[in-house]
Amino acid sequence: MNDRRDPPWAWLDIPAPHQRPFADSGVWDSRTIADLAIELTAADPGFVALIDGESTMTREQLLVAAEALSAALSARGLRPGDVVAFQVPNWGEAAVINLAAAMSGLVVNPIVPIYRDHEVMQMLGDCRARAFFVASSFRGYDFATMAGRVRASLPSLEHVFTVRGEGADDYAALVAEGRHGNFRRPQVDPLGVKMVLYTSGTTGRPKGVLHSHVTLQRILRMSAAHWGIGQGEATLMPSPVTHVSGYANGLEMPLVWGTRTVLMESWNAVAALELIDRYGLIGTVAATPFLVELAAAARAAGNRLPSFRFFACGGAAVPADLIPAASAAFDNCRPFRVFGASEVPLVTFGWPDDPHLAATTDGAVVDYAVRIVDADDRDVAAGLEGEILARGPGMMMGYADQSQTAEAITPDGYFRTGDLGVLSPEGAITVTGRKKDLIIRGGENISAKEIEDVLHAHGRVREASVVAMPHDRLGEGICAYVIADGEPPSVADLARHVADSGLAKQKIPELFLFVDDFPRTASGKIRKDMLREDVKRRLGEVAD
Repeated sequence: MNDRRDPPWAWLDIPAPHQRPFADSGVWDSRTIADLAIELTAADPGFVALIDGESTMTREQLLVAAEALSAALSARGLRPGDVVAFQVPNWGEAAVINLAAAMSGLVVNPIVPIYRDHEVMQMLGDCRARAFFVASSFRGYDFATMAGRVRASLPSLEHVFTVRGEGADDYAALVAEGRHGNFRRPQVDPLGVKMVLYTSGTTGRPKGVLHSHVTLQRILRMSAAHWGIGQGEATLMPSPVTHVSGYANGLEMPLVWGTRTVLMESWNAVAALELIDRYGLIGTVAATPFLVELAAAARAAGNRLPSFRFFACGGAAVPADLIPAASAAFDNCRPFRVFGASEVPLVTFGWPDDPHLAATTDGAVVDYAVRIVDADDRDVAAGLEGEILARGPGMMMGYADQSQTAEAITPDGYFRTGDLGVLSPEGAITVTGRKKDLIIRGGENISAKEIEDVLHAHGRVREASVVAMPHDRLGEGICAYVIADGEPPSVADLARHVADSGLAKQKIPELFLFVDDFPRTASGKIRKDMLREDVKRRLGEVAD
């Protein structure tokens, strides 16, 4: 069978070969978040699970809305296994969409709101999404119109639904419609595919990371226990709920661990101080820039945030002095570094009780087996640098693409992270670099090749090479080295060219450097390591 209902991962065994030991050992909770939502609601229906601005949503309200939305989606022809994408900010509606998908056996495809036509079309087309929820508009951008544009080129995409818009295809209308429907929950395999989340690859082709109902749950249960999060306590979620950290800790944690999530539509450190105090928030999981700005705002306000206990910091480079400096700004909060990826969320959980290890390493390995290997996949001696391989019950099922899966997972079931690091005697990982040609800008993975391909399409660019450069706030910025074909184009012209290509504005290089040639290997390959060192040197000279 080969029709538009067939997902690209139809080849995947359930459970995947590397997951069979975990399925057999009983480490997974076999309940879905729909099962958990029903149990939690029965125990305490009035508990507020989500706060979104001035709006609150109790467990009962969340469950009832999800059941209504499930009925409406079923009436529109969606069936178990179909993909439902959503590109919305940190709004409560995202939690309802996610829960409705889980109880309907649908596969969710969260898409970060920074993406535009180019990336969105790639993702929706690759996973053959049948329905797409988009914010009607957000931050002045008309997502509904964009969705209409991409829909015209995607035969599998039958439905576009707006959120906080109007009309019969708006979220509010669907929920109202579904309240009068008759929805019967299908039997859902907790080991089956629940989510496909796209992450940029080194080739520029997005990779669809597949998670089941049980993998992310495992990470949440283990991290909540490790960080001492109590059921009924409240956490802050400023990270996008369409990113793996925000999705898991923002949308799923209230149902997996019985906590409360306070969502932030847009990050603002001063506003975060007020929310932490108002709701007695105990911690968060977010990227490096958020910690920098929260600590600065706390110092400026003379507010030491007594309720705040932890800040799990990752997703971007963490300066050596950041953790102790941020820790000094708070009474009880202990920031710490963590390490993971969409494919292997939270390989490390940090060192909340050891300030030195919290600052100098990327955290303690918990619930994963880790290998550090050389270029030939041989384990290196303790303390030596090598590529980090990880395997555990929170690891992805695979990629949507079978060939990408075979390349990324070793025969013995380890994921090749592409990150270089060392493993200490204490069981801590310290990341030292990356094999992958990725730029991590404010916690978001950006493919250098994707930007290079766009620059090469410019008539006055002979060759371009894009590399990461240091960025005080975001960890890494984007630098484009350009060899011009004739008279060099202006920086403004190149920036406009990238913007007009349909790439997200976050992918426009902050710095363009014109050169006569690139450093190369004997075979002609560009020495990007030398380019990265060159831009570091240039920026350092400017700073001096």
